Amino acid sequence: MKIMLAPMEGVVDHLMRDMLTRVGGFDLCVTEFIRVVDQKLPKRTFIRLCPELENDAKTPSGVPVRVQLLGQHPEWLAENALTAIEMGSPGVDLNFGCPAKTVNKSKGGAVLLKETQTLFDIVKAVRDAVPDTLPVTAKIRLGYDDKSLAVENAHAIAQAGASHLVVHARTKKEGYRPPAYWDYIAKIKQHIDIPVIANGEIWNASDALNCMQQSACSDLMLGRGALAMPNLAQTIKQGHAPMPWEEVADLLISYSGYEIYGDKGRYYPNRIKQWCGYLRRQYPQADVLFSQIKRLNDAKSIVTVLASQSSHADIA
Repeated sequence: MKIMLAPMEGVVDHLMRDMLTRVGGFDLCVTEFIRVVDQKLPKRTFIRLCPELENDAKTPSGVPVRVQLLGQHPEWLAENALTAIEMGSPGVDLNFGCPAKTVNKSKGGAVLLKETQTLFDIVKAVRDAVPDTLPVTAKIRLGYDDKSLAVENAHAIAQAGASHLVVHARTKKEGYRPPAYWDYIAKIKQHIDIPVIANGEIWNASDALNCMQQSACSDLMLGRGALAMPNLAQTIKQGHAPMPWEEVADLLISYSGYEIYGDKGRYYPNRIKQWCGYLRRQYPQADVLFSQIKRLNDAKSIVTVLASQSSHADIA
């Protein structure tokens, strides 16, 4: 099986991709989306969201990173897809699943699930622009307001030449509220002949097994679950035990000193507080940690708190 790390805007940046791929279990990462409107973007825009392009499009631990684009104009998406490829991205991913209101209002992301023909036109234009040897992939939700176009949309994307399709098993309207409707992914699989990857509401190895059984998918994409349990991919693939809190604390400390790509944890305090919001689902200690650091605004003070909880706390 293959496990992919989901593109989560404002959360899974290059630092988080590096962190989670160092922990292990991931076969591919997809970047936060690059917003395309009506122009060919400069290369610096791609580097900003995917600095791995300067490292053979891989994280430091060697996991490939694919650039994701979001937009509504086929011709401009095709132009920018070609730029991503020329810069070394191992394929291009297209975002048809983002539920953010600001994105949808400007006709990007999940709102395009109302327009099956537009989905086809975008994928076809990008597929025609990208060399045949490299994949063009897409990520969708089951629909916008309802699931009535789920199969039709997936079929259009497959017919346009997509290499594989990731399906988040909820509509835009359903947001991130449980449950995820994994059985709908199985319905989609019955109607298309490209690989389908299941995504949504996978928090532990048991969820992963249930998802694979209900969706009939052998490959998964993990998002919030990987932030809630940093070694989730390994618990699914290799049967590892969930990472103990002391090791999570070590991970949070290491996040403070990152000098990768010249970016030394500028946003560390806010990011650690944000990460606690995910970790508390699996670790009650995360609630305690957040209460201890919520008023702290410098990395050094936060690291001092974390050090008392790490696996090295008892070392003189």
